[in-house]
Amino acid sequence: MAGVLIVSSTASPFPYAALATATYTQKAEITFDESTEITLDLNGSKTTGEDEIVRALAKAAGLADDSAKTQSFFELAKKLPTTTAFPELVASLDSLDDHLAFRAFLIGHDISAADLMVWGALKGSIKLVGLLKNNKHVHLNRWYAHVESLESTQLALASLIEAKSHKARTNKTAASFTLGLPNAKEGEVVTRFPPEPSGYLHIGHAKAAMLNQYFAKMYKGKLLIRFDDTNPTKERTEFEETILEDLALLDVHGDSISHTSDYFDQLYDLAVKIIKEGKAYADDTEQMQMRQERFDGIASKHRDDSVEDNLKHFEEMKKGTEEGLRWCIRAKMSVDNPNKALRDPVIYRCNILPHHRTGSTWKIYPTYDFACPIVDSLEGVTHALRTNEYRDRNPQYYWMIEALGLRPVFIWDFSRLNFIYTLLSKRKLHWFVNEGHVRGWDDPRFPTVRGIRRRGLTVEALQQFMVAQGPSQNIVSLEWDTLWTMNKKVIDPIAPRFWAVTKQDLVPVTISGAPEVPEIKTLPKHKKNPEVGEKKTVFAKSILIEQEDAASFEDNEEITLMDWGNAIVRSKKISASGKVESIEMELHLAGDFRKTKKKVTWLAVASDSNPLVEATLLDYDYLITKKKLEEEDDVKDFVTPSSEFREAALADANVKELKKGDIIQFERKGYYIFDGVASDGRHEFINIPDGRAASIASKASAAPEASKKARAAPSAPKASGTPVDTKMYEMNIVYGADDVLPKADTKMYGVSSIYQV
Repeated sequence: MAGVLIVSSTASPFPYAALATATYTQKAEITFDESTEITLDLNGSKTTGEDEIVRALAKAAGLADDSAKTQSFFELAKKLPTTTAFPELVASLDSLDDHLAFRAFLIGHDISAADLMVWGALKGSIKLVGLLKNNKHVHLNRWYAHVESLESTQLALASLIEAKSHKARTNKTAASFTLGLPNAKEGEVVTRFPPEPSGYLHIGHAKAAMLNQYFAKMYKGKLLIRFDDTNPTKERTEFEETILEDLALLDVHGDSISHTSDYFDQLYDLAVKIIKEGKAYADDTEQMQMRQERFDGIASKHRDDSVEDNLKHFEEMKKGTEEGLRWCIRAKMSVDNPNKALRDPVIYRCNILPHHRTGSTWKIYPTYDFACPIVDSLEGVTHALRTNEYRDRNPQYYWMIEALGLRPVFIWDFSRLNFIYTLLSKRKLHWFVNEGHVRGWDDPRFPTVRGIRRRGLTVEALQQFMVAQGPSQNIVSLEWDTLWTMNKKVIDPIAPRFWAVTKQDLVPVTISGAPEVPEIKTLPKHKKNPEVGEKKTVFAKSILIEQEDAASFEDNEEITLMDWGNAIVRSKKISASGKVESIEMELHLAGDFRKTKKKVTWLAVASDSNPLVEATLLDYDYLITKKKLEEEDDVKDFVTPSSEFREAALADANVKELKKGDIIQFERKGYYIFDGVASDGRHEFINIPDGRAASIASKASAAPEASKKARAAPSAPKASGTPVDTKMYEMNIVYGADDVLPKADTKMYGVSSIYQV
């Protein structure tokens, strides 16, 4: 490369076009320097300003085009990020969509500087990305996705992610992320996500699944979904169903679905082979004694048994005889290696319980550490991405590959995802379900995929967050604020606005000067984005406002009734307890809303022509009161006493149009996701945190205060065992006469099944 592009990873707006052009043209190396503005040093000449840098790189690569068309697209790219009016933004997107209706690129028959410049402008604006998600610009979306899928673009984005991770440049793993996967070739990369079908996916699994898909797409390769079903004691078909549904909710779609059990015959043959070659042996040492011997570096008394004896014992294990149940097979790696994972680990053990797929065919099953590297190799996996909690076992993985003479696989590891006040242990999550502290695995307080999606977390925000974690190897407990802040940026531009008032101590207001007969007007659901649609608002002489607003009004104070205009408070009736019972106001539409201190939401009093909707507003606390539980902590000692809060409310009739899973904003209250209609007919809305401190702080210490405004939910009925019917997701049959692939009909999210076997 002839030049150097210096850019700050924290620049706002970020110069995505310059970054993408540098990697596409290969005319400049990228250096991140947080203390300087964007600069290009090319052949001894310095250039500043993103548009000029893109021009310079394009010229050096022979992409330069000084036509009027190129100039107009550059001007559009500069204008888009600074445009605040939604009609103008939509008009610009409409124009681009029309232009691309019969074109692959903006200018000519190949990618140009104009394409990279406009793509960078769209990528750098969360509002524009949000508008594209509306899927109303088919041609523009197609073009945008293509430019972003280019290997050069993906490498550019990966380099930015690595820079934001604050890892040293000498860190080998970090460097590999900057350059992409080691030894990766476009069209040949195969990654895999191998969940055990023994529970529900949680946010930690989401990182692994999304990163595997990210790299598969980056290299135009394949993502395999493989169920690691080697333990009949824990695994069930139902969990396979729910895992596939969870992946669909994450927009993660594998190119094929397989099972470790598909390879039981090959795994058995390879176990016989490794025994015959003297690299494994049968052992009947008691479990506790074996654990202590491994810890102390003491060899098993059977370590040097003959091959014949080992094969004989393995045959008894295969039959599941009483004699066979005493034995296991251990790999002959080392007795006293400092890495205890290499001290003759168990690779086969007996289990006479029927397997959910193979029935009683097998009485012996391989361990994960034996099966995983073998099946990875057999299925063509090129890069095994997994959390660094397995790092001590990576040498074990490579030992298996070498000992059996199999095709090598590269391991790329990353830090496990942990959050404060959050449990990811399957065992502890099971306990919360069984003890009735939650209502099921899709409870909004749970870190399961279906729990966080039900709480209102979008796939877009999850993808941004997971990829932004980059190659960091640090195991830390993350705050939730960053994730919820990203989520707010995704939903804010497109969430329709409605009104709701809490029912407790509602105050009736009579307004003189208001129409005697209620009037209905059509207003936009989103003042800044008319594309969201329209709603009906009723204006009437009698309205309702919340007690908290009413109590703040002074006599003769001028306030603003939102979407209506100003009104003057003429009188208030106060009860003996100090509550406001009623208010008289005088409409003053000539008043200036910019001069009032109080802007309040309101609802016209319900009538036959204006039915209001009975609603429940739900908010949640963390399930535990300690940020991070230690190994010696008993979870029962740290359960939050009240973690669900319900508030009765009235909402405007427009919410009747909502579908389960729709995200909205109740103005002056926050963002909510519609959770459906309860058995009592109430519309239930779950509060979505917005990333601000107050929305994500633990409420445990403020529970007495919270109870003044809301009542804690009654205890949920205790679960009778697993799997749990979440009442939210229908389970389709995976095996049998029906279609093998579930359609992920979750009743809440419309997800298409695009798995191909």
